[in-house]
Amino acid sequence: MAHSRTGGCLCGAVRYEAQWPPAALVVCHCRNCQKQAGSALSVVGVLPREGLTLTGELRVYEDRGTTGQPVFRKFCPTCGSPVVTDTPAAEAQGLIFIKAGTLDETTDLQPTLHYWKQSAQGWFVFPEGVECLETQ
Repeated sequence: MAHSRTGGCLCGAVRYEAQWPPAALVVCHCRNCQKQAGSALSVVGVLPREGLTLTGELRVYEDRGTTGQPVFRKFCPTCGSPVVTDTPAAEAQGLIFIKAGTLDETTDLQPTLHYWKQSAQGWFVFPEGVECLETQ
């Protein structure tokens, strides 16, 4: 049964309510996600666009994916927390991506798919039984 979860940035200036569960919960190991997250990976909830209500202001950094298409990385201008990622393809499909680490409750998150295994940190151990793609 669908319900919702709340989340937001580190300083609280940006808050959201997200339809839950997501369509997918994935982990991205691409170098751009690593750099943007300042970590080894990024955990992303894939939601219907209408399933996300956001308050507060986000700034946008326009990145480029491996295909050259734009990737809009949206973050809090006060604390710098990455909150939302968007792409033209996601918009066309009616989807949007939230950074799952910004959810208020994260203890039960279980990603089922890992992207960009080829650029994962060498020390990262992939869980058994989880699908892993070399790229995307």
